[in-house]
Amino acid sequence: MKLRATLLATGLLAGLLAPLHAEAQPISGVYVGLGAGVNFMQDEQARIAGLAGSGVGPGGTSLRFDPGFRALGTIGYGLGNGLRLEFEGDYFRNSLSGAGTIGGVSGPRSGTSVQGTEEKYGGFVNAIYDIDPRLLGLTTLPFGIIPYVGAGVGYLQSRNQNVSLTGPGRFSISSTGSDGNFAYQGILGFAIPIDAVPGLALTAEYRFTGVAANRESQAQASAAGISGPTQLTERDNLNHSIVAVAVRYAFNHPPPPSPVPVAPPVAAPQPVRTYLVFFDWDRAELSERARQIVAEAAAAASRVQTTRIEVQGNADRTGTGAYNQGLSLRRARAVADELVRRGVAQDEISVQAYGDTHPLVLTPAGVREPQNRRVEIILH
Repeated sequence: MKLRATLLATGLLAGLLAPLHAEAQPISGVYVGLGAGVNFMQDEQARIAGLAGSGVGPGGTSLRFDPGFRALGTIGYGLGNGLRLEFEGDYFRNSLSGAGTIGGVSGPRSGTSVQGTEEKYGGFVNAIYDIDPRLLGLTTLPFGIIPYVGAGVGYLQSRNQNVSLTGPGRFSISSTGSDGNFAYQGILGFAIPIDAVPGLALTAEYRFTGVAANRESQAQASAAGISGPTQLTERDNLNHSIVAVAVRYAFNHPPPPSPVPVAPPVAAPQPVRTYLVFFDWDRAELSERARQIVAEAAAAASRVQTTRIEVQGNADRTGTGAYNQGLSLRRARAVADELVRRGVAQDEISVQAYGDTHPLVLTPAGVREPQNRRVEIILH
């Protein structure tokens, strides 16, 4: 039941994640990895054949194991879309810690002592899928974590290393045999890219690994003063591994993008401010309203970063061109003098006269147009 539930959970999770397109620097090309961690074996069910002539018949027991060791190495290829295919080599080692009673065997009962280790070695072919964090509604995960799921099939050779069981009824059995079988595994893990070394990542994984068939090995037994060969059959070889010390390196990983040079900010040009001062017909004297406008221009010039001030005189088309040129100049000088009186430096002011050549309102000659009898104060 535990195996069935684990495989079902792994399949459901892989199905939910399969539609996602991973874009968080997916591996493209060859990569290698190394890892090590702790392996927890579930209790193994074992059966011991009888010993002829001793009165000891066949019986079953359960073998318990201490937490052990698992090491693995991988070489794989990333397809650039989050899917990876890899070959994996493995080594497991767990020490026996106890055994249950052996039914049908007159000697060993409760209190059976055990010693020895079980080793497994072999390899898998794995398919692994890197998960885009956007599936979780996030742009990225903390530390750039990239989770992944996978599954694999392969072959494991199991070997008993100096395994012995001794019961209080003077029954003992020892085995050093080995057997190989089909194996399978499910993988849940995550990688943390190391920005300082493009392609390098730290990984951590949980792996559920099972050996599919019974494993049979020859053994030597003794009971009631009789010794002889027997057979040890083991099943339910189920393993839970935490591979917490692991690294992975992708050879084809693109380097981080070079920082885009940022141009220094360009100061926005100061807006041009224009003030219009209007005059009576054929006059160059400033009215009270005109003096107010000049005062506003002078105050603005002192507040903003003004580089120059243009004073441009204009006239309408009621006089000759020469007369209008002179009239526009007198008007411009009157405004410039008022600016100086209001505190503007003389060398900041540029005086220009346009006569009747720059009208605001186009009119025939001889028409009195108030909009054209003006001086423009332009602050730059």
